[in-house]
Amino acid sequence: MAENPTTGDLFKAKAITSDEVNAAVDVFMRDATVSLFRFASGHTLDPAAAVKAHDPARAAVADPDRPEKFRRGMVRTAILLARPVAGGEQQR
Repeated sequence: MAENPTTGDLFKAKAITSDEVNAAVDVFMRDATVSLFRFASGHTLDPAAAVKAHDPARAAVADPDRPEKFRRGMVRTAILLARPVAGGEQQR
């Protein structure tokens, strides 16, 4: 696995489950300012920063005319592309 894996890499390696990714999406959709989500593996992620860093997701959540399913899909993509911090590491 890569030295600094994405959430998607961790998902493929089965270190993070689909249910956990969905939970991270749910947390963001309830509160777009949430800055910490912890996976069972100990990895942590800032969902708000992940969406902010992914232009299509940022645009989708800002557009009230986009269907909920589309916005959730874009948030999920942003989370899968983000690089969570391993447990015990300092977040930068």
